[in-house]
Amino acid sequence: MIAKLLLVDRQLQSQQTGRILLIEDNDVNRMLMSDYLSYCGYEVQSLSEGSTLFATIEQFQPNLMLLDLKLPDIDGYLLLEQIKQQPSCSQIPIIVVSAFAFKADQERAMGLGACRYFVKPVNLTELILTIEEELRFYHQHIFDDER
Repeated sequence: MIAKLLLVDRQLQSQQTGRILLIEDNDVNRMLMSDYLSYCGYEVQSLSEGSTLFATIEQFQPNLMLLDLKLPDIDGYLLLEQIKQQPSCSQIPIIVVSAFAFKADQERAMGLGACRYFVKPVNLTELILTIEEELRFYHQHIFDDER
């Protein structure tokens, strides 16, 4: 366990700062995740509903999104589908963080374009390692596209 924590700490020290957009309707979950991600060195913007998502994406330009599927104003699956259909944000990695624990939910989200799926409650160490991996892949993909 200590070796795993040291690995996470070493990775966090060498990370490129990333912008993460967190879409989570539960106030406590949103606050805790936002605070933890900020503590880990990320710039975080959070939303409690999907209605302002596209304006926020345009303004904030996230490198990664964390998406809850149960939102008060829109179905999370529909929102995921809409994000992936927009050329300006289709390449942004989306990690679903949801209480929906059935395999069918995971398969549906992955089929709509999510790159990873976490069931709540989330292991924060695993989440940070996954975010780091996805951001490395995203930055490499962007770099390759610019060449």
